[in-house]
Amino acid sequence: MKKLFTLLCFTVLASVCFGQLRLALAGGPHQSKILETNDLPGWTDLVKPGYSGRSGFNVGVLAEFPISANKRWHIQPGIFYMTKGRKYSHVYDTASIQTDSLSFKQQFSPNYIDIPLNITYKLPLGRKTSFFLSAGPYIGFFYTGKQSTETRLLEANNAVRLKKSEQPIESGNETWKVKTIDYGVNARAGLEFGSVFVSAFFSQGMNDIYTAPYNGKFNNQVMGATVGIWLNKAPLFESKPKDRDNDGIIDKDDACPNEPGTLAAGGCPDRDGDGVPDKVDQCPDVPGLRKYAGCPPPDRDGDGIPDDEDKCPDVPGTQKYRGCPIPDTDKDGVNDEEDKCPTLAGSKENNGCPLLDTDKDGIPDKEDKCPTLAGPKSNNGCPEIQKELIERVNYVAKQIFFDNASEKLTASSMKALDEIVTLMNNNPHLVMAIDGHSDNTGNAQRNLNLSAKRANAVKQYLVQKGINSLRLDASGFGQTKPIADNKTEAGRAKNRRVELRLASDWGYIRPSASWKASAASR
Repeated sequence: MKKLFTLLCFTVLASVCFGQLRLALAGGPHQSKILETNDLPGWTDLVKPGYSGRSGFNVGVLAEFPISANKRWHIQPGIFYMTKGRKYSHVYDTASIQTDSLSFKQQFSPNYIDIPLNITYKLPLGRKTSFFLSAGPYIGFFYTGKQSTETRLLEANNAVRLKKSEQPIESGNETWKVKTIDYGVNARAGLEFGSVFVSAFFSQGMNDIYTAPYNGKFNNQVMGATVGIWLNKAPLFESKPKDRDNDGIIDKDDACPNEPGTLAAGGCPDRDGDGVPDKVDQCPDVPGLRKYAGCPPPDRDGDGIPDDEDKCPDVPGTQKYRGCPIPDTDKDGVNDEEDKCPTLAGSKENNGCPLLDTDKDGIPDKEDKCPTLAGPKSNNGCPEIQKELIERVNYVAKQIFFDNASEKLTASSMKALDEIVTLMNNNPHLVMAIDGHSDNTGNAQRNLNLSAKRANAVKQYLVQKGINSLRLDASGFGQTKPIADNKTEAGRAKNRRVELRLASDWGYIRPSASWKASAASR
């Protein structure tokens, strides 16, 4: 132990002489093994299972030199007393073999002085707490060692005798000796709490450390834990820099050494935290930019894009278009990002595209009563009915007659209606209303029923001739719509009539909801 104490003192003195930043005393328990490989018969199944690790300890001095400005990277050399080696035990089955040995135990215990040289990274977890990782090579020197054996022997009188022996381990290159030098790699991971740290470590020897009387290879391996305490917080011979205002910025770097401030503001007060000292900040309570003397950049249109970056500084826009509004190429009021037809003017309800106009008459299909036939807007997009057709229909209507007090058409009426069939076939876009009327002679309800029957008789004749019933509408109005005076026979004769009216759309003939209801009832 005197040698160990002398070695530790030498390490501390050397660290001081070289301006060591920090020194720590460290130590802890560990488990050591000697990994052996050989070509002995039965080694793997019979002998190797008897080997186990040796419990031991490590103690020494750790030094630390920062090598980065942020003090996260360090070099950590050290010198440690390390117990290494392994154990062997075997219990003999006296029932199957003839032997007087009941069991055999052996402990191989070399001790080394290891000198690791690690690179260490520290990750801050709090004001005084950090996590660290450390790794690097090490070189070890044989220090002392011993090999002890213990055998339990069975005497002739069945008494058990314990036989012990112990001999020192010697270093050298001869058989039964360990090598003077051991080298390999090691790694540590742990936590540092202020001046105290705890870590787990692993080291793996890379060279053959023992010469056996047979062909084999032996490598040290150690796993364990270390607890340490730093003996100083700053360089041993370095005075602490002055910081009169205690703001964490030393006076030589502090533009305001007597007033606590921030690092961004060069050590001067900065109420709004924008990095511009209050003494030169024209907007000290509003975060801004140094180029604007501590004030926010101007933004006249309030779109969040500074004027010096805004291509349209007086019109609110978006970042994508560098401060300008979303473009509307076709000027239809729908911006290009929403416009399905950005180069054709359209409407919002059609996603910026022009409304469909099948017959190209300038009236959208959704407003065009005749979307497949061109017509003027005054006629809701339907072709205007020729005057000659209207006059012809009116003439035919005057040729329609019925048997007395009956809805049966006369033969001459059928001949006249055949002209209507031809007219409707030649103009498939037209619809026709058939209105039956009567005079006021007799019962009003009977007159209404008779006028409806006569109108339907005309409709049925046209349907039988091939006219689609959806193009025809028959209604009876009875005596409600006279066109002459019912007090004279001539007037009553005029009122007893059937009217035929052409149109391009039913809206022109039956515009009211009451007509739709009456048509549905029929």
